[in-house]
Amino acid sequence: MFIHFGLYSVLGRHEWAMEEEGIPVAEYELLAKQFNPKPHAARAWAKLAKAAGMKYMVMTTKHHEGFCHFNTKLTSYCAPKQAAGRDLVAEYVEAAQAEGLRHGFYYSLMDWHHPDGARCKTDEAARRRFVDYIHGQVNELCSNYGKLDVLWYDVNWPLTAEGWESEKMNKMVRQLQPDILINNRSGIPEDFTTPEQRIQASAAPWEACMTMNDSWGYNRGDDNWKSPKTVVRNLLTCTRDQGNYLLNIGPKADGSIPEQSVEILTKVGHWMDTHSDLIHKADRCKVHSSEFAGFTRQGNTLYIHSHFWEGETLSVGGLQQKVLSAKMYPGGKTLKFDQQDFRVRISGLPAAPPDPLVTTIAVECDAEPTQDMQAIRINRKRENV
Repeated sequence: MFIHFGLYSVLGRHEWAMEEEGIPVAEYELLAKQFNPKPHAARAWAKLAKAAGMKYMVMTTKHHEGFCHFNTKLTSYCAPKQAAGRDLVAEYVEAAQAEGLRHGFYYSLMDWHHPDGARCKTDEAARRRFVDYIHGQVNELCSNYGKLDVLWYDVNWPLTAEGWESEKMNKMVRQLQPDILINNRSGIPEDFTTPEQRIQASAAPWEACMTMNDSWGYNRGDDNWKSPKTVVRNLLTCTRDQGNYLLNIGPKADGSIPEQSVEILTKVGHWMDTHSDLIHKADRCKVHSSEFAGFTRQGNTLYIHSHFWEGETLSVGGLQQKVLSAKMYPGGKTLKFDQQDFRVRISGLPAAPPDPLVTTIAVECDAEPTQDMQAIRINRKRENV
């Protein structure tokens, strides 16, 4: 679970409202006097994450707007010194730990509020002040909240990795948090890559971050919600190529979760109740091609996840291994199948999908399942014109 929460939640018009609407800093600062979420709102976030089958959470500790949710000595522009009067990051950590979830901190390097946040690009004295400020806050985050699992940097404008002194900063982080994972957005590769709003596998560890509608922060007018089926499909696509799926909620200003997000994640959680092992214990899968299904793998077992149910018969082309059995998952009901040169065809299925989101069939093979679609195109017998 990704959580985007900030002063922009008061506006309810997207997390980039300050810049995209050209709001003056002095005007935007007044939102800090209104931002006072209900105590321990994060407990509901963590409970929903756990119910949805998620294993970790990442919360914005400071977004581009520059407002900090944590207790920092470096600015008064932070929740404990404004209307909220308390450390919202501490509340988040407590909530995640209570549900047994790993937790991490998002931290934006770009800062629209700090006076040196833009001029640091051309003014060395400003760069020195701003980098010291950023390093100081990263130090606070890594020192004051116990063991952390993830540090999730964002937007390193306007400096290069050298300008940010990212190697020095991340060395400090690892000294303070030896077991932490650091993403690639401080300008150096570190532990994992972060494709945004798209699923893009890589050889290195990777995590696709996505919104449930089209906004990261709360946006009352954004009604373009992903369906639970789409969320499960995205999750399976990430799983197939051994990536993680970091799915965002944008709480309202009071910390409550939009009703649509709760509904979506609750339905996904019901699916995860019986399928979580296929996600969390999956191996990389080399079978990709289908117009109606996605695939995951454990050992020699291929899991066919049908999101567009085909009815009484289901076929997969190009499978290179011998199929030993086909069964419904969960439940283990044995299914009829026949295997020809270019396809495996499973028959005797119900006309309607057994699962309203994604129905899964487990196909055991005699070796790790692979697929060759070119073999069909090249070698399938062709007839006379």
